[in-house]
Amino acid sequence: MSEINRRDFIKTSGGILGCAALSGLPFGCRTNEAGSSRWKGFKYAMCNESMAKLSWAEQCRIIGDAGYQGVEIAAFTLVKEGVQEIGPARRKEMVSVMKNTGIECAGLHWLLAPPPKGLHLTTPDAALRRKTVAYLDELIDFCGDLGGPYMTFGSPKQRNTRGISVEEAKKHFAEGLASVADHAQRRGVKILVEPLGKRTTDVVNTMAEAWDVAKRVDHPAIQIMFDFNNTVNETEPYDVLLKRHYKHLHHIHVQEQGGKHLGTGTAVNDYVKAFQTLKDLRYDEWVSLEVFDFSPGGKKIAEESMVTLKQIESKLV
Repeated sequence: MSEINRRDFIKTSGGILGCAALSGLPFGCRTNEAGSSRWKGFKYAMCNESMAKLSWAEQCRIIGDAGYQGVEIAAFTLVKEGVQEIGPARRKEMVSVMKNTGIECAGLHWLLAPPPKGLHLTTPDAALRRKTVAYLDELIDFCGDLGGPYMTFGSPKQRNTRGISVEEAKKHFAEGLASVADHAQRRGVKILVEPLGKRTTDVVNTMAEAWDVAKRVDHPAIQIMFDFNNTVNETEPYDVLLKRHYKHLHHIHVQEQGGKHLGTGTAVNDYVKAFQTLKDLRYDEWVSLEVFDFSPGGKKIAEESMVTLKQIESKLV
């Protein structure tokens, strides 16, 4: 069964909750366990924000030509006020452009980066939390309309403490996610809690903390992801973290440490054991390139990073 057909099946079967119920496994279970013969290799996507000044068609062409199968979208790069301004016709056009360039939507990230301005999910201001939740609902529909399966919740400035304790912020975080979880599931979307280093936020800095928030929500549409660059506060190596959290891990961000594109550092050697672990586990969801230094330009970032990804693959057994 192809990935697209598999996702369509899951959507029409009541989402991942149906999978869990049918299999008797816990919520958010993975269906492709180690040893499965169905694994077809790594599936790569690239985040679009390094090409924000280019047209959508040009962004998709660069990503597809470089050998990626998907684009991960930072919605703020496409709008002036919010995703509401991207109407149904334009959304269909975006899907058509992706299809014509041989890629698909891998989901959304940088969910609350402005525009719109001023959103915050863990603030003690209840009215602002409600406004932020309402925008998350808009993003869920945008993601669903584009066929995206995941929304990665990073957004460090929009989830940090504002005069409250970390524990209270986590409580607001979980409550906010819980309030949109049913909507996300109806649209075939999972929201993934992203652990971020303390250098960027004081709320959820490790994979264990990310899973703690997801467990508080206790809903199949709320899961976690892994980012190589956001492991600065972890005490265990990549491969151990991946094995421990694999059943609830549904997306991966990859880049050099520090946020530059692959090939500019030591990832070609440093990430081999982690990629071997993912191969052994038959990981079949997205590995998405996310960088923070855009100066080389999107085309160079895409092409050189893909070369490095293939070099890493060549070292696997």
